[in-house]
Amino acid sequence: AMINKIMTIVLFVVFASNHSIARVQKLISDSIKTSEKTHLPGYFRGGPLVFPQVNPGPLAFYQNKIYKRRLDSLQKTIPLACNQYVQNYIDLYTSKHKDQVGKVLGLSKYYFPILEKALKDVGIPEEIKFITIVESALNPNAVSHSGAKGLWQFMSATAKGYGLQMDHYVDERKDPVQASYAAATYFKDVYNQFGDWLLAIAAYNCGASIVSKAIEKSGGIADFWRIRPYLPKQTQNYVPAFIATNYVMNYYKKHNILPTSAGINTATDVIEVNKVVSLASVAKAAKLDLSILSALNPAYKKQIINGSQARPKQLVMPLLSKQVYSSVYDALNIQEVHKDIHHTEKNGVGTYTTKKHSKSKGKYHPHSSKKK
Repeated sequence: AMINKIMTIVLFVVFASNHSIARVQKLISDSIKTSEKTHLPGYFRGGPLVFPQVNPGPLAFYQNKIYKRRLDSLQKTIPLACNQYVQNYIDLYTSKHKDQVGKVLGLSKYYFPILEKALKDVGIPEEIKFITIVESALNPNAVSHSGAKGLWQFMSATAKGYGLQMDHYVDERKDPVQASYAAATYFKDVYNQFGDWLLAIAAYNCGASIVSKAIEKSGGIADFWRIRPYLPKQTQNYVPAFIATNYVMNYYKKHNILPTSAGINTATDVIEVNKVVSLASVAKAAKLDLSILSALNPAYKKQIINGSQARPKQLVMPLLSKQVYSSVYDALNIQEVHKDIHHTEKNGVGTYTTKKHSKSKGKYHPHSSKKK
């Protein structure tokens, strides 16, 4: 009788264990099937999102606790949840996309000070800068299939609503400084509307009206994780991707990810240009490759600066010697004629900016330094 009872207990445990394992495997399988229908946002877009299958054993649980502790250490103003959705993106970024993360780390040395200044001036949490990685991989020339452009991927209508200039010569959506102030103002508006940073981030992706409708469908609770099932699939993944990006940009060393040099000059000066001048003529005078000036001045669509006395434009330059600056100054004061220019300035001159990042709240370039 005792042996029969023991056998019964053993069979029950085996059955329960097999049933539990089968249930876990089904949940993982369902998760993978669901994820295969989605697409990656931003610079990981272009292929199906297939999350790696996680072994639900003690090691995976231990690793998740490590990630949670690390995310908790990073949390400032914006809550950084550690859950299966965030973990899937962390796994993805620290395995298949190490090279891409390395490139973004290199670019961040140049672009992050620009983003941080704009966000600080408008009173927005610094962590919002990671949105630009999800959106554009820190590529100011990025263009989406729907026509969004720049680091922050502004659509034309939204950009105009936030004061960005777009005309025959310039597209300020691609200007890191101007676009960052516009994005910071947008985030200020949507945060004031929802009172929640994760909802503000979701609204940046899909629009405030869609977030409002999702809140209504979820019972009126303004919490991203509660309304997540009622949001578009891309937005459901957008916030977890943002949190995972925050993680990988801070803990990349723990995953043997090496920053790749971006080849962009981080020490620059800014010249106010109040005439029409081509980047090619400035590059020639400065003895620089045109691609260097183009990278520092991505907003000029035709590589022509259409400055005027009334509306001078900014030209970002690498730090140069005084002798070279003299040649650049001469180039800025030679009247150029361009076939597609609709106005000219007879007495235009270039003037050096003398603002430093720590002394002004203007929309100038934070990498600029005072001329001596």
